[in-house]
Amino acid sequence: MHVSETSGIRSVNEVRIVGRLGAQVSTKVLPSGDEITVFSIVVDRPAREVRGSTRIDTIACVTGRPQLSGRLQGWEAGRLIEAEGVLRRRFWRAAGGLGSAMEVDVRRVKAV
Repeated sequence: MHVSETSGIRSVNEVRIVGRLGAQVSTKVLPSGDEITVFSIVVDRPAREVRGSTRIDTIACVTGRPQLSGRLQGWEAGRLIEAEGVLRRRFWRAAGGLGSAMEVDVRRVKAV
């Protein structure tokens, strides 16, 4: 858990997701040379939160931890998993300018 204090106010950045492993688990090499594993977790929306035809949320996730990468790549898509981590915004240079995305930087993952 990441906790910081500023002016007596406690801030917390922690995420816990329980859902199905998405169809693609891949490894990506960043410009720094670091390797990350990129994957998604699919979560069903509660019936009361369904708007229109959108019944699921697909959460973008990454990890730079080799032990988690190996575990994730060994699992089949659709497997029920639980992941814990922190929310991060990642930036990159794109043809049209600067791009960014929010993703969960996963620190722990296990099959449920």
